[in-house]
Amino acid sequence: MSDSRAAISRFVAVHRDDAVRFLAELVRTPSDNPPGDCAPYAARAATLLEGLGFAVERHAVPRAAVAANGMTSCANLIVRERFGPGPVIACNAHGDVVPPGAGWSMDPYGAAVRDGRMYGRGVAVSKSDFATYAFALLALKAVAGDAKLAGTIELHFTHDEEVGGTIGPARLLAQGLSKPDYAICAGFAYGITTAHNGCLHLEVEVTGRSGHAAEPEKGVDALEAATAILAELYRLRKDYAQVRSRVAGIVSPTLVVGLIHGGTNTNVVPDKVVLRLDRRIIPEEDPAEVEATLTRQIRDAAARFPGIRLEVRRILLALPFAPVPGQEKLIDAIARNARAVLGENIPTHGVPLYTDARHYSAVGVPTVLYGAGPRTLAEANGHGADENLKLDDLHKATEVIALALHDLLATAP
Repeated sequence: MSDSRAAISRFVAVHRDDAVRFLAELVRTPSDNPPGDCAPYAARAATLLEGLGFAVERHAVPRAAVAANGMTSCANLIVRERFGPGPVIACNAHGDVVPPGAGWSMDPYGAAVRDGRMYGRGVAVSKSDFATYAFALLALKAVAGDAKLAGTIELHFTHDEEVGGTIGPARLLAQGLSKPDYAICAGFAYGITTAHNGCLHLEVEVTGRSGHAAEPEKGVDALEAATAILAELYRLRKDYAQVRSRVAGIVSPTLVVGLIHGGTNTNVVPDKVVLRLDRRIIPEEDPAEVEATLTRQIRDAAARFPGIRLEVRRILLALPFAPVPGQEKLIDAIARNARAVLGENIPTHGVPLYTDARHYSAVGVPTVLYGAGPRTLAEANGHGADENLKLDDLHKATEVIALALHDLLATAP
């Protein structure tokens, strides 16, 4: 191992406790989305980063854009460290988290450490990678004088991934605040994610006419039409299971009806029913075609019921993340160093969820997901009760990222 690479490994080892304390402060700062009042968390993260010696750009998102995104407040943070002319590599993680929900055996904002694991909402998804990327960059700065690095590392810490990322990474890129050549987004330590599903959320509003339950024929039953729509959706779900993705780790398109509400009282013909559905889009599918086809199928199901009015609204369309030429350079650097640090070969794979990585690849930036965490989201209880992170994985991922960034900038022309 070269002197600079050995120095990086020593730096990460020496600052293990500092990284844990940094992460604990983030976990103790609530950032639930919804409701999405995330500017206070961003301010706390910026203060902590400045405490590490970074210059932090704070980009507040205008109130109108925040409201349109269904949030209360939001800010994006950028840290830029220039080591000379060369490629710009962005490292992105999100600080907003899903609400804790029920079933926790400890304080979801307590950052308690037991048996080498930290527990708390967001500790794995993805506040951990605020620490991974920040301390990897600190290690790189510590050896910069001897390593002859060429290029720029940017940390993009955003706060709207749980609602689509449009005022986070997408905004940074659209406004020209960053123009990276490569991007590494929050992930887990034992695999490199190179593709993931897209996601379509639709709201289906079925409107009929209310009437007395004693004379139901004088009303137009919205629930009856809604049940026919549901039957069609569940039929489609069975068909989707026969469609197979070629990407390892991704199986088939999926469909879930996650919310239903409607009716006014037990003795009244329901005049309105609203459904919300989640349709996952595999990388091989065309998102526009998926939306158009599904909307038509819903309308066809409702058309059999005279007097029914239907409105189908798009709530979210997250494009799939597919491999982009140039990914191989990131994959090689991360896989090579992961092999040395973890002692095993780590695979490339796809995942069925969706992430902010798609915003980078959508504008042609070669992107992968890699960061701190176990082999699967389920192992970390991501989005579930008692979400946790093995702290040894945090330190190993930090070392892998630091060494990979070193290699990418040291070999830059």
